[in-house]
Amino acid sequence: MEDNKNEYVVVPERKDNKSLRVVTIVIGAILLSVVSSLVTYFLVTRGNELMISGVNTTYNVENVENPVVAVAKVAGPSVVGVKVDYYLQGMFGQLEETSAEGSGIVYSEDGYIITNYHVVEDAVNSTSAAVTVTLSDDQEYEAEIIGWDEVTDLAVLKIEATGLTPATFGDSSKLEVGELAVAIGNPLGQEFAGSVTVGYVSALNRSVTTDGRTQQLIQTDAAINPGNSGGALVNAKGEVIGINTAKITDTTVEGLGFAIPSNDAVKIVTELIQTGKIVRPYIGIYGIDLDSVTAKRNRLVEGVYIYQVFSDTPADDAGLSKGDIIVEFDGTAVTTKQELNDLKNTKSIGDTVKIKYYRSGEYYEVDLVLTGDADTNGSVTN
Repeated sequence: MEDNKNEYVVVPERKDNKSLRVVTIVIGAILLSVVSSLVTYFLVTRGNELMISGVNTTYNVENVENPVVAVAKVAGPSVVGVKVDYYLQGMFGQLEETSAEGSGIVYSEDGYIITNYHVVEDAVNSTSAAVTVTLSDDQEYEAEIIGWDEVTDLAVLKIEATGLTPATFGDSSKLEVGELAVAIGNPLGQEFAGSVTVGYVSALNRSVTTDGRTQQLIQTDAAINPGNSGGALVNAKGEVIGINTAKITDTTVEGLGFAIPSNDAVKIVTELIQTGKIVRPYIGIYGIDLDSVTAKRNRLVEGVYIYQVFSDTPADDAGLSKGDIIVEFDGTAVTTKQELNDLKNTKSIGDTVKIKYYRSGEYYEVDLVLTGDADTNGSVTN
């Protein structure tokens, strides 16, 4: 009987490399950690310079928290509340006390404050009105109106205080669409003082008409509400890039706020502090917009119809008369008073400009020397 033998296939023993892999991974992690620490060390402590593949690269490394928090800390103390108390005549002849509130920005450490003209308009038009400025630390001061400019919707106040924190003003000409924009002010009044809203620069040089004045403004989607007027629109550095002035209020839209560019504001504010008024070039007419339909109906041309020429003015000296229609100002066509004013305000007092006008079926041109009229105090008079 044959014996049955069990046959086994013997497999040579294979050495397990698992432990080696683990050691390799651990060593790699340690090396990576060391390299990362060295990189961080060099970035932070060695002039923020790092050598990568033979290229000397410089990094600006900052330990920053939420940038909006930093912006609010920098710019917040320079934003103030502005309140105007005045009297209105009631239905039965009695005087009723009322008030209006807005915001402002500290312009200098010795008490000059910027705000919107429309915030203090009631005080400008009423000798009995009182203006109060409330600082970020809740201190209150009576304020004097130093000057105002209706065209740009700006006004300057003065309080008897020193050691204030003035805002830093940025260069609005360097703004780009998409930049961070932070609005700081008092929406709905002092109860919500110092409110911060965040958005972006939505557009630049928006032509916006409010209360008969047209301005080129910064558009932002940072929330701007009644009471924010006169407050600050600030960039990521905490610099004021605009003075919040208006928003479109409609149930179908949101996020359409507007601010006066800082460069425009600083120029006006400087002149108001120095002279108390804005003196602009003056033509000396009272004009009426003559649209194409009305012009065609009366067999005239579209332009600015001169309804009155004031005596001893540039228009009078140049021989313009009632009934003339201005169609060009210094080579640029005009069809409205606003267009004429906008072009005129780009000129300086003493400049000579060429006026093209229509009279009795013919076109004429005349040179006109612009003078200044301080009595308008920045109004939209031609």
